[in-house]
Amino acid sequence: MKWIYLVIAIIGELIATSALKESKGFSILKPSIVSVIGYGITFYFLSLAIKQIPLGIAYAIWAGLGIILITAIGYFRFKQTLDLPAIIGLSLILIGVVIVNGFSKTI
Repeated sequence: MKWIYLVIAIIGELIATSALKESKGFSILKPSIVSVIGYGITFYFLSLAIKQIPLGIAYAIWAGLGIILITAIGYFRFKQTLDLPAIIGLSLILIGVVIVNGFSKTI
């Protein structure tokens, strides 16, 4: 269940952050409500995940995948582009998540 909790936390963050962008600084009600509820769900399920996954590992996976996936959402949904340094930096984050998941004995 710990990994399911972490996946739910990541999905919640993606929904909440996308809604945050659409709320235009909390000036539009519906996406503002979705954002607040989404972050509540995110942190609740992250708190469940860190009961069984070491804090640093869970946070690295949650934050790393969240950054990569929200960047993809920004590209496809909001037509935001990245320059080469941003792509390199995001690639390094993704490589770090893969290394932690694939090689760490901490999990």
